Amino acid sequence: MNAYLELQGIRKRFGNTHVLNHVDLQIREGELVTLLGPSGCGKSTLLRCIAGLTEIDEGKILLEQKDIVNLAPRNREIGMVFQSYALFPNLTVVENIQYGMKMRGASKEERHKRSEELLGLIDLEDKRDAYPQHLSGGQQQRVALARSLAVQPKVLLLDEPLSALDAKIRKNLRTEIREIQKTFNMTTIFVTHDQEEALILSDRVCLMNKGSIVQQGTPEELYTTPRTEFVARFMGSYNVLTKPEALRLFERIDSASESFAIRPESFILLDEEGRKDALYAGKRIVDGNVHSVSILGNIIRYSIDAAGVRLTIDALNDGRSFRIGDQGPVSLALDDSQLLHLEKEGA
Repeated sequence: MNAYLELQGIRKRFGNTHVLNHVDLQIREGELVTLLGPSGCGKSTLLRCIAGLTEIDEGKILLEQKDIVNLAPRNREIGMVFQSYALFPNLTVVENIQYGMKMRGASKEERHKRSEELLGLIDLEDKRDAYPQHLSGGQQQRVALARSLAVQPKVLLLDEPLSALDAKIRKNLRTEIREIQKTFNMTTIFVTHDQEEALILSDRVCLMNKGSIVQQGTPEELYTTPRTEFVARFMGSYNVLTKPEALRLFERIDSASESFAIRPESFILLDEEGRKDALYAGKRIVDGNVHSVSILGNIIRYSIDAAGVRLTIDALNDGRSFRIGDQGPVSLALDDSQLLHLEKEGA
């Protein structure tokens, strides 16, 4: 990979706690990389280390092959958007956007041209003279984004910028962030604990746990081919099975693995007619009973007991559904080609 931003062996401790454990990462110019993981995994600390807001104990941070570890935050040419927005309450929208440019000595004409361009990009021309307290949360976050972009940073860091917003605004704003990132071809690192957000936004996802990147890849790669139990559980509602459980479902498994995973949408729920067709086609069938049903919009999520194993199964909400207490078993058509063999944690 031709790295634009490169992290080499980053380590950070707070007291006796190792927060970052030899983190290596290469990011291409114009790439949007998401640091994903549970609270306390080190993702926000890593972002602050890149920005220069937290000192590292060991390692290098190379931007365009230049080590920036010893540079002050203001000299790193890195912009950062925080979860809290951090807008100046006594400045208008346009003054907030122009603030960084003013501090860097940009001319009045340059500040005006750049801020007008960004106001159009975030669709807030009519709010240019408003103060932050008169804006919605989504509008404030767009202003914070524009303020960071105004100084034309080489890298943009976004630290859980959408977590304080309601679901509808989050969905709209993450689309806007992605479009703006692509428009500027801005090298961006996005931090979130939200798996769906990471899959939708990213060119590449780096899943972190206990201060390390445990797996990275495209959103599709991370979702479809988790390597360990932690990744499988974090990346969705995977069914993680012990070898005895997998054998009860599949009868035979040619693998030395001791744990396995299968996606909830990999199962097929069958009524009696579908059961007959599956048997005729030579499919393996396991009978199960519906334990619970959850409606998730266009998906119905079932919890089903089959062969002594509790399974999570997702089916399209197409008007046909099974219910708790339905008479007779529910049949599952199984295909062992969709069973993933998991490595031991840390392997």
